[in-house]
Amino acid sequence: MLEVGMKHVVKEIVDKSKTAGAVGSGGLDVYATPCMIALMEKACKESVQPHLEEGKGTVGISISTNHKAATPLGMEVRCDCELVEIDRSRLVFKTKCYDEIDEIGEGMHERFIIDNDKFLANVNSKIEKVKK
Repeated sequence: MLEVGMKHVVKEIVDKSKTAGAVGSGGLDVYATPCMIALMEKACKESVQPHLEEGKGTVGISISTNHKAATPLGMEVRCDCELVEIDRSRLVFKTKCYDEIDEIGEGMHERFIIDNDKFLANVNSKIEKVKK
């Protein structure tokens, strides 16, 4: 059962593939903002998935974030998330990211609970519309 106050933590190591230079968001070998955002989304998704009915999932619909400090190659990054609001199918999370020294980012993230099959059917219908 989903409850306000649920928390979850995910971690990753900054390797070359997660740098601003590698993903194109900058030119330096430091942890990329898009990777931090992806880690935030992953933490939020993972926090609620075990509590959803079979065949249900969540999709991210918005994120507001602040990347405060750079993280070098080889360091671990941790993202803490907390479910702060439930409004029917809309879920709102507060996130904070840390490297081994500093808080490096924070954000608010919204996700919607969806029926996976219906969602994919709607998405895949775009292909038919393009073919016409």
